[in-house]
Amino acid sequence: MTPQTQAALKNALRTGMILFVFALVGTAVLAFTHDRTAPTIARGQQAEKLALLGQVLPAALYDNDLLATQQSVPPNDLLGTRQASALWLARRGGVFSGVVLEAIAPDGYSGDIDLLIGIDANGTVTGVRVTAHHETPGLGDYIDRAKSPWIDQFSGKSLTNPEAKHWKVAKDGGAFDARAGATITPRAVVKAVKSALDYFARHRAAFAAPPAKEKNA
Repeated sequence: MTPQTQAALKNALRTGMILFVFALVGTAVLAFTHDRTAPTIARGQQAEKLALLGQVLPAALYDNDLLATQQSVPPNDLLGTRQASALWLARRGGVFSGVVLEAIAPDGYSGDIDLLIGIDANGTVTGVRVTAHHETPGLGDYIDRAKSPWIDQFSGKSLTNPEAKHWKVAKDGGAFDARAGATITPRAVVKAVKSALDYFARHRAAFAAPPAKEKNA
């Protein structure tokens, strides 16, 4: 082996070792940073989720840890879901006071409209928010609370207020306003909220049942 070859091999080995050390140090720094920031990120995500839940279910209705009550719900036609969704149970003084449901309006103008719906123990809507949609900007996107207060008209409504035949947009003889030229989107949302109330009515007894630990006490 010539001196030139030996020198080249030494340089290659030296370069490889340097790169290895840099990679090792970089990995260690990334792991350290992740471990330090992960709890902060998790807390931020939890705070964001709680804030969103608070938009549809007033904090005055419950004194339990709402996030800790999250349950998985199998796909259900009344919720418009084709895969598992989530719900959160609210209690005040240990007594059931409301629920937040994830639901989908599958027949929006441009596809699924994801909803978060708060309902109190009496079956009255406390709030509705659109969490995702693909409706036409400037036309059907007024269902988004950030664009318009339209969604607020569901608060205070129930299966009997208005009566069933009026759970439609005004154009169809119902009680819910909708913008002219963009009624497909609100029709879908009105139908989805009504269906979520039907789901609540069917499952209210299960929602109101004491938690398992209380049953076994």
